[in-house]
Amino acid sequence: MATVNGQKVGFGRLIWEYLTTVDHKKIAILYLIGGGFFFVMGGIEAMLIRIQLAVPNNDFLSAGLFNEMITMHGTTMIFLAAMPILFAFMNAVVPLQIGARDLAFPFMNALGVWMFILGGIFVNVSWLFGDAPDAGWTSYASLSIASPGHGIDFYAIGLQIAGAGTLITGINFVTTIITMRAPGMTYMRMPLFTWTALVASILIVFGFPPLTVGLFLLTFDRMFGSNFFIVEAGGNTIIWEHLFWIFGHPEVYILILPAFGIFSEIFAVFSRKRLFGYSAMVFATVLIGFFGFMVWAHHMFTVGLGPTANAIFALATMAIAVPTGIKIFNWIATIWGGSITFTTPMLYALAFIPSFVMGGVTGIMQAVAPADYQYHDSYFIVAHFHYVIVGGVVFAILAGLHYWWPLMFGTKLNDTLGKIEMAIFAIGFHMTFLVQHWLGLWGMPRRVFTYLDGQGFNLANLISTIGALLMAVGVIVLVINIIMTVVKNDRVVNVDVWDGRTLEWAVATPTPEYNFFQTPLVRGLDVLQLEKEENNGEIPSAGPVEDIHMPNNSIIPFILTLGLFIAGFGALFHASGQEWAIAAVKDLPSMRPWSMILLVGGLTITFLSMMARSWIDDHGHYIKKERIEKEMREYEERKRGAN
Repeated sequence: MATVNGQKVGFGRLIWEYLTTVDHKKIAILYLIGGGFFFVMGGIEAMLIRIQLAVPNNDFLSAGLFNEMITMHGTTMIFLAAMPILFAFMNAVVPLQIGARDLAFPFMNALGVWMFILGGIFVNVSWLFGDAPDAGWTSYASLSIASPGHGIDFYAIGLQIAGAGTLITGINFVTTIITMRAPGMTYMRMPLFTWTALVASILIVFGFPPLTVGLFLLTFDRMFGSNFFIVEAGGNTIIWEHLFWIFGHPEVYILILPAFGIFSEIFAVFSRKRLFGYSAMVFATVLIGFFGFMVWAHHMFTVGLGPTANAIFALATMAIAVPTGIKIFNWIATIWGGSITFTTPMLYALAFIPSFVMGGVTGIMQAVAPADYQYHDSYFIVAHFHYVIVGGVVFAILAGLHYWWPLMFGTKLNDTLGKIEMAIFAIGFHMTFLVQHWLGLWGMPRRVFTYLDGQGFNLANLISTIGALLMAVGVIVLVINIIMTVVKNDRVVNVDVWDGRTLEWAVATPTPEYNFFQTPLVRGLDVLQLEKEENNGEIPSAGPVEDIHMPNNSIIPFILTLGLFIAGFGALFHASGQEWAIAAVKDLPSMRPWSMILLVGGLTITFLSMMARSWIDDHGHYIKKERIEKEMREYEERKRGAN
């Protein structure tokens, strides 16, 4: 039996609850489950890549399969693992940190998570057809146009579905943070995690449309014979690079800014100090978001844009290091003189600082355009990128998982197992990627499926593969920890297990669907810590207990997205005039009519769902004041009993 809203329900009811939920806390769990699944898939792909490269002249993977592996690893980790898991934390935490009942658009929040899940499944279904994307996670137009089969079509259509969900979610968070803060929660009283979520969401709103445009143009070129990127017909492949990187570099900050927010919360809580230089941290966050759109062409120094463009983007790339450096020094100042508690989240945070600084320094090296000609497309780039993304984002994801697990699930992960996991993962991380800097400087190109003996690459590649195995062992320890915690189901009576400083730690456990019994009144920065010092931890309320309006659950977001999922297969297999589009179904010569049925049928489901949403007069429901008062009394009794 599982528990929903404090009541025990059967498995079927539990599945229905999550299929129809619009509650941000349950949607956070959906994001976490989906992102966790794809994280494991991306990790398995990474392990297969490293096994292939462990020794020279290896034939563990063929050249074609290796290309598919590196494409799917990058695509899965960036689009389908890192970002959704960060969305899980944003959904679970941001409304609570600002004292809101839910996100501004709960229906759209549900639509966003199902678009991510089904879009991600669509991309990965390509494995079942034996024809995965193979043009790299950046899918540069020359390679993607020439790629046979329909792997790139899975990539383009799947990412359009998932990307639309991400764009919806970004708009939702911007609206929520700007309009739904509790009384007294001014912008300069918002926790750093909420600030970073706001700036990252603004980046999503402006960064994802260029990617969507690029994917549409790629889809039209491959399926309908247009000529946007086909040079022989007057197209330009560099247009794809611009569209992709105008999205792709802000995407790095879409990932790293929430990671910065997670570490800012963790450093303050486990140093028992207010975050040093709060105002400077806020302005640094905004500056990073602003500069994030001014550096995309540093990925294109070798394209031939000319010395003027290269110089401008080199300067902008160097400039963006300044606000990042401000953050590093402020975190160190926060730790300095603090009463540090070495929990698993804090150990990840401490390991993050040197790891991320190393990734940042190599990034500045690449900002020098002439030097980038040497580094470009070598393993030096692979090492730099992973020091930023793994040493920054993945460390933050693992830290945040341990830190906010009690808030999301009402239990606590084993801290001893967490420390073992952290040690193994961190050692494996440095073993894997540190030596790759030297591999790049020694001349090993990236994206090659094997290398010759006697080139000096053997030992470093073997060390890198052993490190990757250690990272996998660390993740296995985490999975064991999660399974043990779920099986034991040792509930926490008070969610504030870390002696937190911000408003999310002031909610009841289990957290009611309406979040707060009364709307909180915020009297300062680090509101919970302030009230602990002045008011015995009791958050003052902005008004009396009263009826609360909440939205109803709905199956429409799932059905609407399912229609897009079905239509995607129809578009993919129809592919006007392209014979290879039905290569995977050679035994079904009549696939073309069926593809049109899938396309029209799927779009019909989607449009009918949209019309149903417009026609159904759904006013939500009210939670009565008497029920809220009863649940308040029950929670207070549980707390007194535990004490």
